[in-house]
Amino acid sequence: MRELEQRILTDGRVLPGEVLKVDGFLNHQVDPDLMFTIGSEFARLFREAKVTKILTVESSGIAPAVMAGLQLHVPVVFARKHKSVTLIDDLYTAEVYSYTKKTSNHISISKKFLSADDKVLLIDDFLANGQAVQGLFEICDQAQAEIAGVGIVIEKIFQSGHQLVADRGVRLESLAQITSFDGDRVHFASEATD
Repeated sequence: MRELEQRILTDGRVLPGEVLKVDGFLNHQVDPDLMFTIGSEFARLFREAKVTKILTVESSGIAPAVMAGLQLHVPVVFARKHKSVTLIDDLYTAEVYSYTKKTSNHISISKKFLSADDKVLLIDDFLANGQAVQGLFEICDQAQAEIAGVGIVIEKIFQSGHQLVADRGVRLESLAQITSFDGDRVHFASEATD
């Protein structure tokens, strides 16, 4: 998606450890127009998949997931990272390690919002090592929900997350695929097709 790639080049910043900071439009301050475009693209890509729910992890996956849910006319469920007095029992849970935060979280979804009747589209902001997606896979497995696909806003295809999804045999659609970083320069897979 050219618009997203251009925004990454304009407003993104490469930090040490091959971390891409996109807090100006995706995961701190959110650009609703860009999120609407991203949601439209996910809806276009997965319209024929007969998705009944979209599943994401709080908090950065919520904006693109909601925009896709709006256009597919399906509910969006997000896995909570923190315990809540209202989220105490009848939960599906998984442990997820965050590379950027260097911490592990238990993510949870209430059993009343996910079941074996659901066909789920997983959406997240980034795919790098695949820990968040793996956690969502585990939750879907516990619920016996069918996974229709994985939609990723930005994927670092040189890291292990891509293979994790491929090994599972699940359809993966990434809107911006980063092949490498060269200092502060970001290289995209789309450059090979130009």
